[in-house]
Amino acid sequence: MKKKLLATAMAVCCLTVAAQNVQLHYDLGHTIYGELDGRPNVTTTFEMFKPDKWGSTFMFTDIDYHQDGAAGVYWEISREMNLTKNHQWAAHLEYNGGATSIEHTAIASRFQHAVLAGGAWNWASKDFSKTFSLQLMYKYYFKGMSRGAFNSFQATAVWGNTFAHGLCTFSGYLDVWYDKDVSGKLITMSEPQFWFNLNKLRKMDGVNLSLGTELEISNNFVFDNKGNNHKFYVIPTLAAKWTF
Repeated sequence: MKKKLLATAMAVCCLTVAAQNVQLHYDLGHTIYGELDGRPNVTTTFEMFKPDKWGSTFMFTDIDYHQDGAAGVYWEISREMNLTKNHQWAAHLEYNGGATSIEHTAIASRFQHAVLAGGAWNWASKDFSKTFSLQLMYKYYFKGMSRGAFNSFQATAVWGNTFAHGLCTFSGYLDVWYDKDVSGKLITMSEPQFWFNLNKLRKMDGVNLSLGTELEISNNFVFDNKGNNHKFYVIPTLAAKWTF
């Protein structure tokens, strides 16, 4: 389960148009790592980004699937309120939560849901082909199934770069947050993506399909079949995306 997927819309808070997309990812983690053979192999994601005169709203929902059906769901929703006229500085409020299971095991649980509040610095090139955002937030975990409530913090970087006359997009994010129960007390999660945008090809105008890949790079985040999350993983996907 990806805790955070494709947050690139957060970096384009200055845009004046809304954006939505649906993604399909075939996850290769269960084939690369033996201890992850219970990991879901398909994820669908819906993303929505909507700016307004006060700021912007972003949300996404991930649904993971085993062969016999859905295995888990995770969603995030965030709101940014502009603090400056140029939209570069913003206040950021966010909620994270969901539930998941591991195939062939008795491991099933809800994510320990959390709220985050802090500030964001956003930048975009004049044509919005390049975007970048930095966020620093206080994070509060509510009482979970196996852990009590506790205070945390999270730093996030989000980027987007569309090049080759719009044919290619390199985007992604990096999260680092405090967790009192992992080695080193920090969890790191990054998901860089590369997309090939078919609607920029000759005679493909209106075909808003992108093909590409994602790398889930994490430390102390991914749970293995025994319920441990204490390793570094690099997990690629094969992906398709339709932008509305």
